[in-house]
Amino acid sequence: MKRGKKYQEAAKLVDRSVQYEPSEAIELAKKTSVAKFDETIEVHIRTGCDGRHAEQQVRGAVVLPNGTGKEVRVLVFAKGDKVNEAEAAGADFVGGDELIPRIQNDGWLDFDVVVATPDMMGVVGRLGKVLGPKGLMPNPKAGTVTMDVAKAIKDIKAGKIEYRLDKSNIIHVPIGKVSFQQEQLEENFKALMDAIVKARPSALKGQFLRSITLSSTMGPGVKVNVTRF
Repeated sequence: MKRGKKYQEAAKLVDRSVQYEPSEAIELAKKTSVAKFDETIEVHIRTGCDGRHAEQQVRGAVVLPNGTGKEVRVLVFAKGDKVNEAEAAGADFVGGDELIPRIQNDGWLDFDVVVATPDMMGVVGRLGKVLGPKGLMPNPKAGTVTMDVAKAIKDIKAGKIEYRLDKSNIIHVPIGKVSFQQEQLEENFKALMDAIVKARPSALKGQFLRSITLSSTMGPGVKVNVTRF
């Protein structure tokens, strides 16, 4: 893949043979951001898990102390009193059965996170083929299947992010924007890594974290020293 001149210049600042300390890696990721927009700082964690085995799955959520810098749109599936509760807590969209054809047939996906009360999971389950591949299915482990919809919405709006293995057993998560202060990104990175380390599957033998790479959306990858985790 041919890279632009700006990217190539930025990439020269990163020594690919070095595993940097987190603070240095964050500093470099900020420095090597070359796009004209406020890029997201992303973390990519390669694990030693085999996600084909249920007992080696890694999935959960963590509230980043300084948020992600992104406005998150929340859709809530609820009924009865929970509809009012969700609206009062700041949900962007609230509904039930009537949303199924809109999502299934019209391709409406103007939301980033889906929350559902347990009694609505039968309805939401019908959207599995649409929401599943996009990582939008509500899940109890991520705190998005709950009766306490108000808390779920507030946490998400405050910077709660979900982490999970992809098909290559890698976890990809945002920890903020390039415009964030260095300290804010360091705090967010620490909160994320604390949660990931605790989420190590007990069934896993051998090394859990194989590699950690930080980068801005369009910038080069910066390797992080794995041994400290």
